[in-house]
Amino acid sequence: MAEPLDDYIDAVSKALALPVEDAWRPAVRANLDVSLRLGRMVDEFALPDETEPAPIFTA
Repeated sequence: MAEPLDDYIDAVSKALALPVEDAWRPAVRANLDVSLRLGRMVDEFALPDETEPAPIFTA
């Protein structure tokens, strides 16, 4: 049974010409799942309108 991220993995693999071996798929899928979950948390975090960006420090 195909996992929901399999089509995405196939498309990105093809677009980047980066072969993904079948043995790697569970790890790739797990990493994408974690990344998407964390990204969703950041996206859902509401900031007040008066929030200012942090200053940029350069060395």
